[in-house]
Amino acid sequence: MSVIRITKEFTFEMAHALLGYDGSCRFVHGHSYGFSVTVKGEPVDDVSNPKLGMVIDFGDLKKIVRETIVNKFDHALVLNSKTPHDLLKGSNEMFDKMIFVDYQPTSENLVVDFAERIRERLPDGVSLHSLKLRETATSYAEWFAGENL
Repeated sequence: MSVIRITKEFTFEMAHALLGYDGSCRFVHGHSYGFSVTVKGEPVDDVSNPKLGMVIDFGDLKKIVRETIVNKFDHALVLNSKTPHDLLKGSNEMFDKMIFVDYQPTSENLVVDFAERIRERLPDGVSLHSLKLRETATSYAEWFAGENL
């Protein structure tokens, strides 16, 4: 049987700020992110299985990514946990969807975080191959499993 790659694409809106950065990205700003998730595996060859011929049902992959990434990060403000945040949390409902991460929330670091979140949820026989997180129309970060063993 052949190993096949399957890709599903997503979009979400997210704001962030880069703590200690020496450019304008140190200020809170947002992006319309494009996110591509590629998994690989062998298509099911059991004729009694309703997923016959599939590596993974696109709907199942969509559910995994929505639950682990999109629903959590869409319309959230993501900040480094070292960012002073005592005045933000709970002061106004506009700050209710804040995520504090233990890293600088760059596209590079976000895509590593996203890889771990997705990998934990994939079914047996399906592995994460790559991720692409597009921050702007001309800028993106990529993660490949083969380079991150």
